[in-house]
Amino acid sequence: MGFIERFAALIPEVRGPQQKKLPFKQKLKWTAIILVLFFVMGLVPLFGLGQNALQQFEFLSIILGASFGSIISLGIGPLVTSSIVLQLLAGTGILKIDTNTPEGRQRFQSLQKVLSIFFIVFEGGIYVLMGGLAPSPIGSQLANGAVMTSALFFQLEMLLIVQLIIGGLVIMFMDQVVSKYGFGSGLSLFIVAGVAQQIFIRSLNFLPSPTNPDIMAGAIPAFIQSLGSGDGITAALQIAAVASTFIVFLICVYGQAMKVEIPLSFGKVRGYGMRWPLNFFYTSNIPVILVAALMANIQLFASLFENWGIPFLGTFSNGSPISGLVFWLSPPNIVQAVIQGSFTGVMIGQALIYILVFMIGSTIFSIFWMQTANMDAKSQAKQIMSSGLQIPGFRRDQRVLERILNRYIWPLTIVGGAAVGLLAALADLTGALSNGTGILLAVMIVYKMYEEIAKEHMMDMNPAMRKMMG
Repeated sequence: MGFIERFAALIPEVRGPQQKKLPFKQKLKWTAIILVLFFVMGLVPLFGLGQNALQQFEFLSIILGASFGSIISLGIGPLVTSSIVLQLLAGTGILKIDTNTPEGRQRFQSLQKVLSIFFIVFEGGIYVLMGGLAPSPIGSQLANGAVMTSALFFQLEMLLIVQLIIGGLVIMFMDQVVSKYGFGSGLSLFIVAGVAQQIFIRSLNFLPSPTNPDIMAGAIPAFIQSLGSGDGITAALQIAAVASTFIVFLICVYGQAMKVEIPLSFGKVRGYGMRWPLNFFYTSNIPVILVAALMANIQLFASLFENWGIPFLGTFSNGSPISGLVFWLSPPNIVQAVIQGSFTGVMIGQALIYILVFMIGSTIFSIFWMQTANMDAKSQAKQIMSSGLQIPGFRRDQRVLERILNRYIWPLTIVGGAAVGLLAALADLTGALSNGTGILLAVMIVYKMYEEIAKEHMMDMNPAMRKMMG
């Protein structure tokens, strides 16, 4: 660990703000700047790119916050992968780091920084060397009529890898800027940006569809066009996609608003108290981000291995898995199959396996995140005690408070993790305008960001409120 910490100290990072509390307008400004920069970088193509085999996996790019073929083709994939590895190592006890202490948290962050850079380099090399993002094949004619040599082809591959590494590092630094100077985290912001962009395009695009030029690409224009031409099946498919999106939004908002409130009182001031909220989705969207990113990486690597001639994870046809592990880990579009009359019994088994994997994975990551992110009963009890609060009717003792909180936190962690996994899986099976998991994540992220913005704005408007909240 000493070598890792020394290496992490050499890695540049975004320095935190000097002032303890940043103004609301400054946070909003930096969040908007990073968001615009993210969209701009998604439009910068990789120089020297010939074949983009990852383009067919556009639905995975939403979860990974990436734009395949651009300089940010890696997206947040390496950052999330490093977090998954650390969560598994810490949760299973292999990595013994006490994150309740400042030294432990610093060591954990250093290790995560080093792992993030490792996966940026590793995934950049894998994407290029395994044919996902590659220059023109050997033997093709160049612009001046010369034939590409092996040495030139290797140089172009290295050029692509360097560009991917630069893009991955920029994403990492942009995430640090948002975390320290903006609202929420950069990872969440990039997912919301991708989902919002996809929903806007898929719902309102008036251009012809690339797969069927006779129908508009957007769901709403295509629905109006289909009704005018008497095409009932297409109209039903488009309205089902829009309806599924709205239903997923409503269910996500309802679930996000569910919470358990523990009454607390100020020990030294009689008659005054507050309620300590514990959300039903206690660990928020973190478990779903980790599970979705893990499954997205499995599909991407399965495609890369297939291109390499080793399809041990499964095979694809036009970007859709047709066999192997990836087939059973991909969600079937149940609504579309029912409308088109192509529903089969295999889809039921595929959907059940997909739901179980999401629920079990979300539950496991929810437990790991609760224990490593200072959300356990001991950390919460310590925070409540330091605020001068206590539960009415109980003596002021951290151990008593910890036992009471354990009655709520563990059930909320397990049941909430399984519930958010179930909701994400069901959202993927509806065939909404965007990836169902992406919509779920976007709603939860925006809801949490709204709460944070409202709190920041309230404290800026009322200095007394800022003093009370520390």
